[in-house]
Amino acid sequence: MPDASEVRETKDLQRRNHELSVLNEIARELNRSVELGEALGFTLSQVAELLGLRTAWIWLMDDSSPEPYLAAARNLPPALADDPRRMNGSGYCYCLDTYKKGDLEGAANVNVLTCSRLKGLVDGTGGLRYHASIPLYAGEKKLGVMNVASPQWRGLSPEDLQLLSTIGDLLAIAVERARLFDRSARLGAVEERNRLAREIHDTLAQGLTATGLQLESAEAFLDDESGAGRAREPLRRALSLTRSNLDEARRSVLDLRAAPLEGRSLPEALKTLVDRWEAETGVATRFGTVNGSRPLPPRIEVALYRVCQEALTNVASHARASRVTVRLVATPGAVRLVVSDDGHGFDPPRIADDRHGIVGMRERVEMLGGTLEIESGPGESTRVEATVPLEGLQGG
Repeated sequence: MPDASEVRETKDLQRRNHELSVLNEIARELNRSVELGEALGFTLSQVAELLGLRTAWIWLMDDSSPEPYLAAARNLPPALADDPRRMNGSGYCYCLDTYKKGDLEGAANVNVLTCSRLKGLVDGTGGLRYHASIPLYAGEKKLGVMNVASPQWRGLSPEDLQLLSTIGDLLAIAVERARLFDRSARLGAVEERNRLAREIHDTLAQGLTATGLQLESAEAFLDDESGAGRAREPLRRALSLTRSNLDEARRSVLDLRAAPLEGRSLPEALKTLVDRWEAETGVATRFGTVNGSRPLPPRIEVALYRVCQEALTNVASHARASRVTVRLVATPGAVRLVVSDDGHGFDPPRIADDRHGIVGMRERVEMLGGTLEIESGPGESTRVEATVPLEGLQGG
């Protein structure tokens, strides 16, 4: 019968073997996936399983903004999950503020911290009060912080912290890899836009030249009193060419990515749009974001920008409003755009969708798997809310 030391050694070997197995799974998944949200969600689920910690979340910092954004979360308590403002950047977060100052140097040096986001809360916390913070670095470049927590908090051993530090290193590599992939995809999109622009130019130039020749022929026939009947055919061909060119131009323009955000983040572009609209209409307008520094796929950015643009056009045309609010809220699972006004409203079921551009807004959002909700009524305010799911896993 093995003695106590042999039993402990066997259990220790089993634990180490399990840890290495999980590390291997995490490394394999992070190496496979270039979709960042998916990779982060998988890692959080593995970390929770490995250390028996129910809740975890990851903050990342993007090159375009110094403000951290919530990139992934698993089993957030209701007080945090139901109030995105409490998970908005580093405003009142001790661990992120410390990290930005450069004081979090490695998981082995991280103590258990009281979560400042839960300070003063009793209900909806799920019993959470503390978390461990694991900094993420690429060389000396700050990438973000991973937080792990559990209601029944137990002290993390040096081995646990070292394991988390190793996982943090794997995550940092995956983040940099995903961002490099995204940059290459964006570069490819720019090249595709340029190609389509050349295609539009060439197609329209050729089509307009052919149309012009047909019109010249028709004009020559019309100058001859006996040639009026003969002018009918070139005019028919010119009309056919014009319609064909118009269809081709529409097709190409649909393929061509709209680029109202070129060089700007979605919050920056929306702020510019709102400021310009306010100056043009004289209607007091307020714009705000929650977790706005989170990068979004270009197709989602463009769709939400266009929805906001159309909603503001409707306010100017129909609402007779004195105040408008535009709000952008991003969470790990979805991004939400809300445009609300205090105008006289309308009855959505009795208004043709195309009158307010509702068809276009709804199609843009539904093509991304999202939903468009419109709340209004005669003599009441109007609220347009577009919600689009974000790719990746939402643990739970």
